Amino acid sequence: MAILLALLAAASYGLSDFVGGVSSKRTSPWAVALTAQLAGAALVLLLTVFVDGSPTRADLLWSVVAGLGNGFGTAFLYRGLASGRMGVVAPVSGVGAALVPVAVGVLTGERPEVLVWLGILVALPGIWMVSREPSSGGAPGAGGLGSGLTDGILAGLGFGTLFAALAQIPEEAGFLPLALNQVVAGLAIVAVATALRSAWVPRERAALGGAVSGALGALATGSFLVATHSGYLTVTAVIASLYPAFTIMLAASVLREHVHRAQALGLGLCAVAIALVAAG
Repeated sequence: MAILLALLAAASYGLSDFVGGVSSKRTSPWAVALTAQLAGAALVLLLTVFVDGSPTRADLLWSVVAGLGNGFGTAFLYRGLASGRMGVVAPVSGVGAALVPVAVGVLTGERPEVLVWLGILVALPGIWMVSREPSSGGAPGAGGLGSGLTDGILAGLGFGTLFAALAQIPEEAGFLPLALNQVVAGLAIVAVATALRSAWVPRERAALGGAVSGALGALATGSFLVATHSGYLTVTAVIASLYPAFTIMLAASVLREHVHRAQALGLGLCAVAIALVAAG
């Protein structure tokens, strides 16, 4: 069940990124990101009316940590993508999002089976390859590459922190911490956008696409949170981090975007990784 929920999280994250990416081409990506976080928070708050929960102060503190990771991960990812360094930022952030919770899981005593470890080792290059855009052929300057690498590392640390912090919230806490996580993420996005002097106020109708992205993102984060209650963090986080594969498949099927050879190989590695983890 934990693996299925983590796969649902990956699929929902992938669809969320696809919708958010399409919307961001028509208006400020910061406005889309903020709308997504607020819409997701509103939906989760509505869910708390029907689902009981008694979060402790520690649970809420972990949700704040998760929200900061979520917000800053999104902010640095967007900054890197805006700089035209998708081929560096996306794969670095994807691998980082998987490695951080794996390290936390091992340090807290998780010991998956050998097949699971093989699946994790296969997943990392799979995430890298499926996220990486081929070079346009230009010779980028060292400064641009370094900037893209920095943004990718910071984004990966942010998303990895999101996964690792959410895993510390127990089932009895309910979904209120999840809503708080998204509110904090929205505030972090506003803070970074303001520091970068970028427009973040949702003024255009296209920003409403962020609401759909936010609903899918909330489903993804909620699925991941529930998955951690019955499964290893090292497993659920790696499976959830396969979300770029779903985004690529959607772009290929809906927008008819070309899937490059390396991306196709990455998709194959992701499928093998899922099979190994499930078998373990």
